[in-house]
Amino acid sequence: MNQELNSETDPDMLDEYDFSNGVRGKYVDRFAKGSNVVVLDPDVAQVFPDSESVNQALRALAEIDGKQNKNVWTIYT
Repeated sequence: MNQELNSETDPDMLDEYDFSNGVRGKYVDRFAKGSNVVVLDPDVAQVFPDSESVNQALRALAEIDGKQNKNVWTIYT
């Protein structure tokens, strides 16, 4: 897969950086397995100060909805 070179230079990329032996996507599988990123809308993010508060709210909602597996969630509560 060929990609066009970006004609704009990034000021953070110095001439000394050598990516000639770089491997594209080397860790993509590992990253996908170990992460679950969710982007909150700004108005929602204002309500939740950190990821733990989001997790607690979602667990409570799942419990109300009846879809929570009690065996899985007991280690977190």
